[in-house]
Amino acid sequence: MTGWIDTHCHLDAPEFDADRDEVLARAREARIAMMVLPAVDAAGLDRVRSLAHRHRLAYALGIHPLYVGAAGADDLARLACALNEHADDPRLVAVGEIGIDLFVPGLDVAQQQHFYLRQLELARAAGLPVILHVRRSADALLKGLRQVPVVGGIAHAFNGSMAQAMAFVERGFALGFGGAMTFERALQIRRLATDLPAEALVLETDAPDIPPQWLYRTAQQRAQGQTSRNEPAELPRIARTLAALRRWADEDTARITRANACRVLPRLAALTIGATS
Repeated sequence: MTGWIDTHCHLDAPEFDADRDEVLARAREARIAMMVLPAVDAAGLDRVRSLAHRHRLAYALGIHPLYVGAAGADDLARLACALNEHADDPRLVAVGEIGIDLFVPGLDVAQQQHFYLRQLELARAAGLPVILHVRRSADALLKGLRQVPVVGGIAHAFNGSMAQAMAFVERGFALGFGGAMTFERALQIRRLATDLPAEALVLETDAPDIPPQWLYRTAQQRAQGQTSRNEPAELPRIARTLAALRRWADEDTARITRANACRVLPRLAALTIGATS
């Protein structure tokens, strides 16, 4: 069977510091052939690159919209230098995680937009696709892509309308589906997963975040010490939801989503040759 690709995993997160090797071992046992590790801030650029090389994974470099409030022009300069320095690194597959978040209150939207556009410019200059953070911000992100076109990429954890989804697809993007899709009440996400063209779909965990339904814990349970950490080994079970919605076999789901990931993040193709299959 074709190995799975987790197109979005924050393996560098502190939640994995105690057992990162065990997490990776479980992922390999679950036939995760490749993971993409997006950076979230300038301090993490070297960390994700080092992890990707140590464990033969892929990575993306960028500044997440939730982190731009503490960032400045020097962070953009540091990102630009890193992209230039590692331009020929085959494991550098995208600029990300970048975008705009209009869900979390109190964020400086103008600052987010500034960082988003500057990072699109860096991606365009580098000829790299982007990994986008989309939370109630699809229209704002699409506006930015009209201003600064890039070669495509992935709209991570997408939960917009069908029209917005197709606008990303027409610009060379795939849409990321993960743990949120496993909730029966996630009607819009499930509708998108069912009705979008097959070539628009990629799989992701966003580990340690966005746990699937079977890992979800209420606020009360979390207060009692129960955890809901997501990890890459959950991807095949998450994928079974997509397979059920599309009426695909598991093997077809792996093959289709893997091909899509390699199309929108072209450097993945060479990295996955010879990977678990």
